[in-house]
Amino acid sequence: MHTTCWERLLDSPALRLAPGFLDRLQADEVLARLDGELEWQRPRLRLYGREHTLPRRQVWMGDAEARYRYSGQDFTPEPWHPAAAWVRDRVQACLAQIDVPARFNSVLLNRYADGEERMGWHSDDEPELGEAPIIAAVSLGAERPLRMRWKHGVGKPFNVWLPHGSLLLMGAGCQAALQHALLPRRLPGLRISLTFRHVVPR
Repeated sequence: MHTTCWERLLDSPALRLAPGFLDRLQADEVLARLDGELEWQRPRLRLYGREHTLPRRQVWMGDAEARYRYSGQDFTPEPWHPAAAWVRDRVQACLAQIDVPARFNSVLLNRYADGEERMGWHSDDEPELGEAPIIAAVSLGAERPLRMRWKHGVGKPFNVWLPHGSLLLMGAGCQAALQHALLPRRLPGLRISLTFRHVVPR
């Protein structure tokens, strides 16, 4: 594997971006396969006592024991799709090059048909992810900014633009310190994200 070039966005907690993690042909192929071959779902979730239809489509995928609870629902993972498993293996090998030990047993795939579909403010800090989870997110398709904000008023909110084929590493401590969101923007084009994580089996 070639050496990945990283941009250091934050040192503490560690936030890194590898814009060229996948080359254009690789990213195009994975995007087309995932878009065309997965059974994308739009579940209804309960938030603050009310049910809402998810403003995007998603698939929860991973090892059989990687069950996940989110917004009052239990999610049982779909088996690994070959393209997602290939990306997972590349992500783990890439992180090993920078001495980040990570074994991902699951991935949340989100499909945004256009810039109006979105993800609200949150941290990936569910108990199933452990005390200081390492999260790695691969972005495919239309480039959009991930909006970041500090939980305790340490600094100003900021954007991280995520180009086609990029890898974002949110290291240990990021979920405790920061929230992130994919806010609606008037940007055309399909985007699929793969957010890799390790779920501690129940």
